[in-house]
Amino acid sequence: MRHGKKVNHLSRKSGHRKSMLSNMACSLIEHKRINTTVAKAKALRGFVEPLITKSKDDTTHMRRTVFSYLKNKESVSELFREVAPKVANRPGGYTRIIKTGNRLGDNAEMCLIELVDFNEIYTSGEDKSAAKPKRSRRGNSKKTTDVTSDESTEKND
Repeated sequence: MRHGKKVNHLSRKSGHRKSMLSNMACSLIEHKRINTTVAKAKALRGFVEPLITKSKDDTTHMRRTVFSYLKNKESVSELFREVAPKVANRPGGYTRIIKTGNRLGDNAEMCLIELVDFNEIYTSGEDKSAAKPKRSRRGNSKKTTDVTSDESTEKND
């Protein structure tokens, strides 16, 4: 039984698991989305999101810390140069997992993991919705303004 076990070991030893997650994180940063199994995507999300949070603070110390996880100079540069400015105002949740069905060979559950701010389909829709005024849940405020405007027109007549 695995009660209280937080880490999915993915049927690999720790060295293999760390290098696999590092390679997957580099691919995700480079290509902005990758196809993988759901279990690997969930493990990757827990690996890469703290690195993206660290990349918001562009200091030498943070670059070295991120490099110790990724071990790829180009990925670290791209993370700090392109990804960090786009997610600077986001408080977390930098990745999205979209399930795509099962793999033909072994029926493993597959998914697409992507960086949220780099999907043009969703981000273009958010700009339009941000322009809309927010509606209040309280219906009383609108009714009171209508009543006062009706009363003022009656007084003028």
